Amino acid sequence: MSRSIGMLLTCCLVMLAFSVESVAADLPTEQDYYAITSSEMPAGAVLEPGAFQLMPDGRLAVGTRRGEVWMIAAPFSKELKATQYTRFAHGLHEILGLAERDGWLYVVQRCDVSRLKDTNGDGKADLFEVVSDGWEISGDQHEYAFGSKFDKNGDLWVTLCLTGSFTSKVPYRGWCLRIKPDGTAVPTTSGVRSPGGLGMNAAGDMFYTDNQGPWNGTCSLRVLRPGKFVGHPGGNDWYTLANASMGPRPKDPQSGSRLVVEADKIPELDLPAILFPYKKMGQSASGIACDTSGGKFGPFQNQLFVGDQTYSQVMRVDLEQIDGVYQGACFPFREGFGAGTVGLEMTPQGALFAGGTARGWGSRGKQEFSIERVDWTGKTPFEIVTMHLNADGFTLTFTEPVDEKTAAAINSYTLGTYTYIYQSAYGSPEVDHTEPKIESATLSEDKRSVRLVVKGLQRGHVHELHADGIRSHAGLPLLHPVAYYTLNKLASP
Repeated sequence: MSRSIGMLLTCCLVMLAFSVESVAADLPTEQDYYAITSSEMPAGAVLEPGAFQLMPDGRLAVGTRRGEVWMIAAPFSKELKATQYTRFAHGLHEILGLAERDGWLYVVQRCDVSRLKDTNGDGKADLFEVVSDGWEISGDQHEYAFGSKFDKNGDLWVTLCLTGSFTSKVPYRGWCLRIKPDGTAVPTTSGVRSPGGLGMNAAGDMFYTDNQGPWNGTCSLRVLRPGKFVGHPGGNDWYTLANASMGPRPKDPQSGSRLVVEADKIPELDLPAILFPYKKMGQSASGIACDTSGGKFGPFQNQLFVGDQTYSQVMRVDLEQIDGVYQGACFPFREGFGAGTVGLEMTPQGALFAGGTARGWGSRGKQEFSIERVDWTGKTPFEIVTMHLNADGFTLTFTEPVDEKTAAAINSYTLGTYTYIYQSAYGSPEVDHTEPKIESATLSEDKRSVRLVVKGLQRGHVHELHADGIRSHAGLPLLHPVAYYTLNKLASP
């Protein structure tokens, strides 16, 4: 009898497991909403993309870490073939920024900003001019220089990695410079460690990604503001050269403290807008692209998309300002890229181009390099669009109407907080954990937002929200049921 009961239970468990797997298999995936088209590469070419630029004639320029510029004809075609590639320029040095203006292609390479032009129309650059070389290199392999697009003033912004990602042996390692239209390099922001990308939000403010290491407990997204210090004091000796634009050197932070504690003591210290929890939201934050396509890329207009090199993925960021201080939430968006994601480019057509490389770093994507295009399929995923702070909690907005019963159930959500040690040692574990209490959840009349009343909000902490119990009006779970909100400043009542 006991054997029969055991066999029956085993049979039931097998059937239950099969049923759960069957249901999971029926659920939509990222690919259903955002399809990835991988490019075929020209034979023998080593394309390690560091930057993209859509040209006025419709070609897509690709700058590579090997110092080449390639052009892709018809980059929005259904397939991306090797025959669509032509080499435009070579002999440059690790291109990590491209921008176009007045018929010139501006290239941010390791040693300078140069500009290139094809004067005879044969499809190859034949005129090379140095625009600015207002920083130095020592020959260290980590001395990356990442470049932006032109801002509203016609300036290019450049972030310079520390020597070895730890020290600053030559000017201006660990700084951000602005390159004026006349080529003048203006020291703008200090405290950079190891940047991975640079880009503007929809309002035109400049942001960069920095990576975990000394004085960086985890990877982050930080705003760049003239005269400010963003956390790593390793390059601050160069204030002796930058006094005219920066003023005096800020006070050094205290190792072992917390970012918000030191920011309260050091007026120049800007807090990270977003902290990407380590190994939860990648390990090597990289390129930045803003969706200004007007809805052609789906329901995330004006939000930022941020790459991660180690995880070969793209994350999504929704920012807000509280009393002029940037903060907000990050969300998973798209995995499965062929190599470690570095350069990102969002086009007005609503296509996101991602360039990947594995050289120098390991990545989940096993290809040595890749160029891929992400297109919205037209289907809307059930997602949290925004997580905004209130004086007494958060308001979540969704892409689709939410089921009333699951939205109002407090046990549909879990919330925890933590922060990181601000220290000269490498990185930090999560510390100072708390468990705020969600006291109520109220669904809006249009069923597209939920107001969470929370007791125990923590300034300076990441607020990790899981909404696994939420269902859409159609019965679907969230495609990505987790959000991470970096709280720098509490909202006023």
